[in-house]
Formats: sequence, structure tokens, C-alpha cells
Amino acid sequence: SIRAKFPSSNPLLSTDGIKGKAIQGEKYKYVKYSSANDFAQNAKSFSVSVWAKKGNLATDHIFSMPAASGYHWSGGSMFLLTEGSVATPVLKFFVKDKTGEKWFEWVGGNSPLGIFDGQWHHLAFVYDGSISTMTLYIDGQPHAFKSVWNNHGNVVLEPSKITGLKIGAGPQEFTPGQIASGANDWLKNSWTGGIDQFRMYSTALTSAEVQALFIKKK
Repeated sequence: SIRAKFPSSNPLLSTDGIKGKAIQGEKYKYVKYSSANDFAQNAKSFSVSVWAKKGNLATDHIFSMPAASGYHWSGGSMFLLTEGSVATPVLKFFVKDKTGEKWFEWVGGNSPLGIFDGQWHHLAFVYDGSISTMTLYIDGQPHAFKSVWNNHGNVVLEPSKITGLKIGAGPQEFTPGQIASGANDWLKNSWTGGIDQFRMYSTALTSAEVQALFIKKK
């Protein structure tokens, strides 16, 4: 995993997590880091692992890596967006690097059923640059649909363009009290559920490694 560091700001309260304490998301608030450390420099393949409990059924973000002004219309280099309903949850993992951009999406017939039931679920997103494919694992098991970034290969993130790391909010900044309800400000919305054991790896985890994270509640 990448080197850890203390956040520059953490206004969120704690709650009971999958193992010990977790953070309880809140509208207009998120955990802020000055950078993602060596992740952008080292990640060719990568993995993101998290225990998540969905809050309000709005468009919101488990994490994001905001980018410098003008780098991308979304304001980000990478973010994990959730939306949809209890019956048809949606996951979208966005990546912008030096050579392109990709939305890895689990929607429609590929919806990750059951993850918005108000319980903790382990999610792992594993991008293997050798096959240009991202695999979603839910509670230790791979989802049938694998999202392919056609012939892209390794990611080439740009550390000089990435301006930080947020846990529990989208890539664009917001002014408290000015976000409309629902998905009207979908790139700014903050996570209102629980987040526990958030991890970033600059390698593609194996299925056994992902399952170990799930079984050991890491």
C-alpha cells in the first residue's frame, strides 16, 4: 500500500465500523489530505479498497483526487461516484491520466445489486494495466462484469496536476449551504454514509489478497 499520512483536516465524527471505529460522512464535510503521497508516481496498475455503508440515496463520492484548474472538466484526476437506488445501485470509477480518460461503470444490467441495503460492504476496484481491465470485487467476490479501457495499458497519472486527496467528497469544491439536493451538484456532493478501512495500492491486488481484506475486515 502507499505510504500513509495524517489528514490536514478531518471534521467528521466517528461511528462503529466494520472493525473498530469508522468515519461518519456528513453533508458539506470531508477528510482532506494534501496529497495522495506516492500513489500517483508509482501506480501503473492500482487497487482501491474500502468498506462502505451508503447514506442518502443521492449522487456522492467515497473519494476523489482533485486536479489543477483546466486539467479536466470534472475537476478531478480520479474519483469514485455512487448513485442510483436500493434496487439498482450504480458505481462509477473515473480516471484521467496523461494519455486519456475512462469511466469504469457498473450500471443497468451490470448494477452491483445489494450494496445499498444500509449494511457495511467491502468494495475493491482492481485495475490491471497488463490487460487494461478493472475488476470490481464485492464482499470478496469478483463481479461478473469487468470494465475494459481498450488497449490503454498502464495508467500514467500526473502528480504535478493532482492537488490533493479527499475521503468523502467529489473533486470540485463547494460552498457550505449552496449544494442543491439530489444530483444537481454531483461533482461536489459529499458522502453521508460510513467509510472504513480506506486503502490505496500501487499494484493490482490478486483475488486472494482482496478476499483476505474482506475476511479479515481490513
